[in-house]
Amino acid sequence: MDVRGLRALICVLVVVACSLALVSVPFAVAADTGAQRAALQDGPDGTETDSNESVQLEDADRIHIDVFIAENGSARVIADYQFDLYGENNSTADWETLNESVSNDTERYVEEERDSWNDTLEKGQNRTNREMNISGLSVTTEEDAQPREIGHVKVSFEWSDFALVEINRIKAGTALSGFTLDDGTTLQFHWPDEYTVYESEGEPQIDPSPSEPAEGSVSWQGDSFTDDQPRVVLAKNSDSNSSAEQPPSDEGPAMPWVIVLLALALLATVGVVGWLVGRNSPGGEGTDAGSDKAWRTDGSTDVDSSPSDDGSPDGPPPELLSNEERVLLLLERRGGRVKQQEVVSELEWTEAKTSQVVGDLREDDEIDVFRIGRENVLALPEDESGR
Repeated sequence: MDVRGLRALICVLVVVACSLALVSVPFAVAADTGAQRAALQDGPDGTETDSNESVQLEDADRIHIDVFIAENGSARVIADYQFDLYGENNSTADWETLNESVSNDTERYVEEERDSWNDTLEKGQNRTNREMNISGLSVTTEEDAQPREIGHVKVSFEWSDFALVEINRIKAGTALSGFTLDDGTTLQFHWPDEYTVYESEGEPQIDPSPSEPAEGSVSWQGDSFTDDQPRVVLAKNSDSNSSAEQPPSDEGPAMPWVIVLLALALLATVGVVGWLVGRNSPGGEGTDAGSDKAWRTDGSTDVDSSPSDDGSPDGPPPELLSNEERVLLLLERRGGRVKQQEVVSELEWTEAKTSQVVGDLREDDEIDVFRIGRENVLALPEDESGR
């Protein structure tokens, strides 16, 4: 082979080597891309999932928030994040990822939820001017098999001073004013069995209108509340729910207490006059039979000793008085102060009826109400009781 042929062979070898080098680069890139795709195909349903992207509680299929209101105004809040584990479009992959994450790092979820709900609480404090607190927050997971398979992440805590307690009424909802419920989110209020929704002029005091009204609770779904919503006013009902829902009756008791007092006063007047006549008559014999005159010690006759009308209480018959006027009359006769339980006994009313009448008087600033121990005490305002 001459020199010219050797040079040609070397050139061919160089060209082949360069071609092999250029081909190897795309294969390397393709290998890296394949590895990345493998990392995105770790989901149990075969879909591409990023292992670095965490599943959030808000990714749940539904969110149900229950608020259990206590008689002292505090509330137990349970936020239930539900993941469907059935059907074609189930959230099994998200649920398994989230369930494992909560189990391995529960404290992180507790801190995140505490910070989130504390932001809501601060807004509630600003609207109500009440000092509130969240305590005992926990995050747990569980699964239901019946009637359908559902995964639950439940966040629960105690919310102090959630509702405003006034005498025998509870006003709830202001702490969540302006709260927004996204689609698939439900807010439900529950209250003690001794309470029912208060009605004013036949209208239940609930705003806005509930999505699903039920006995002992009320719920809203996917609503955006205004600054004055949601709002629920509850009234205590010791006897039965039906008696609290009915408007107070204007009919008086079977035997009005005013008539009883009038009869007792008349009997007392007759007794006192009879005793005085007997003491002042000659020989202590009292008046002569058939005579309406009494004898003085000097032998002269006195005027008619029959009882005077001045001993009877003044005022119209009780059947002409309203329920509120009866309570005010009782307060005046008791010197401007009386226990609420005594009003129940004196007027022979139910506790529910008494609570509603007292509440109306208090709202009209006709009376003041305060507590002594565990009892409510009614009092006339300062400028009236001193008359």
